[in-house]
Amino acid sequence: MMQTIDPSTGKKIKFYPQTKISQVDDILNNAQKSFHTWRLTPFKERAFLMKEAGRILRAKEKQYAELMAQEMGKPIFQGKGEIEKCAALCDFYADYAESFLCDRPIKTEAHKSFITYDPLGIILAVMPWNFPFWQVFRCAVPTLMAGNAVVLKHASNVCGSALAIESVFKEAGFPSALFSNVFVPSEKVKYLIEHPLIQAVSLTGSTGAGKSIAINAGGVLKKVVLELGGSDPYIILEDADLQNAVTKCVESRMINGGQSCISAKRFIVVASQFKKFEEKFVSRMQLQRMGNPLYEGVDLGPLARHDLRDGLHAQVKMSLKQGARLLLGGQVPKDKGAYYPPTVLTHVRAGMSAYKEELFGPVASLIKVRDEKQAIEVANDTVFGLGSAIFSGDLERAERLAHELQAGCCFINDFVKSDMRLPFGGIKGSGYGRELGEAGIKEFVNMKTVYIK
Repeated sequence: MMQTIDPSTGKKIKFYPQTKISQVDDILNNAQKSFHTWRLTPFKERAFLMKEAGRILRAKEKQYAELMAQEMGKPIFQGKGEIEKCAALCDFYADYAESFLCDRPIKTEAHKSFITYDPLGIILAVMPWNFPFWQVFRCAVPTLMAGNAVVLKHASNVCGSALAIESVFKEAGFPSALFSNVFVPSEKVKYLIEHPLIQAVSLTGSTGAGKSIAINAGGVLKKVVLELGGSDPYIILEDADLQNAVTKCVESRMINGGQSCISAKRFIVVASQFKKFEEKFVSRMQLQRMGNPLYEGVDLGPLARHDLRDGLHAQVKMSLKQGARLLLGGQVPKDKGAYYPPTVLTHVRAGMSAYKEELFGPVASLIKVRDEKQAIEVANDTVFGLGSAIFSGDLERAERLAHELQAGCCFINDFVKSDMRLPFGGIKGSGYGRELGEAGIKEFVNMKTVYIK
């Protein structure tokens, strides 16, 4: 059995039976049957159903936001924003999938030659708990619009969200079994990957999980898209608008309680700005309101699980032992629930936990550097390579420095966010492959050359 637990109280919400292997085979066989019909369905019909999915999401926005708050602690206003983003994604690919995947003529000596994009079949989506709807829709929407089927193995603490997502596609009128859930423990994922009906895998998760998935998929020569952990550096230069920088940095660090791969984690500030940035940053972090995620006005709910909270606190304590200084927070509240307060560490240096590890929660690491050269060196001194940001009044300078950062994206004078119009993904320990935009919908298709003499 799998169970969901309210992280704000520690109380058990609901139990869910695991999917038996025989049931998994039936689910995949049914998905394959639906795929054979769906792959021939015109884009216009696919788009109509996807628009309907977006309409259903908007109609049930409050219900789904409350579900996320109860299952993993997301503040209600952030949950509503997540649902709207999913609905907008449905609209986006309904509008643009056909143009992204239309045949592309290539001039050769042949009578006719072109590239066409054919769907692969059933795609396995292994998804995390931190954005229970968005991560799934980010994978499923372009994958379905490309003509594939999707089988979801969601995180075990958000089974209710998984069922809700499946119900959206069913209510919208998608073919039965085209999108399906399997409730299996992590050790059963290898069986899914190796199943002959699974054609490719998409994982959003930790670097460790990504390595395991890549090894299993590589053994059976199946494509994988990996969106893994991150420790995004935010560089604040001497000519930055400090008020804007602080506002954007705190907002990014606190989104989803800091439980985001692309939230700002390492704040790399040139010496001339460091003291002012430190003071303003702490003052703004102090304004974050922690409480029950179901209440309006709450900025920070509990972390998703007690073990995650305890692990984060251990990283903070280790960093302090290694020489970092605590400016704010850093204490586990006595109240029930997996709460952890907004926390700021300064004097963070190479070798410390807060410098080299991903801190998945509301903890900020402030790092002082001499100049832009050292800022780039520190920013790249990580196993991760997901997002990055630069704050500077000189846009040409910032754009030049953006080319030196080892990351999947660089945002200038703003915080990193996934935008459905732009490719999203990382390098190094943050994974490979891309989601969203035109690149995202082409990950799980056969780019086929047709040559007619």
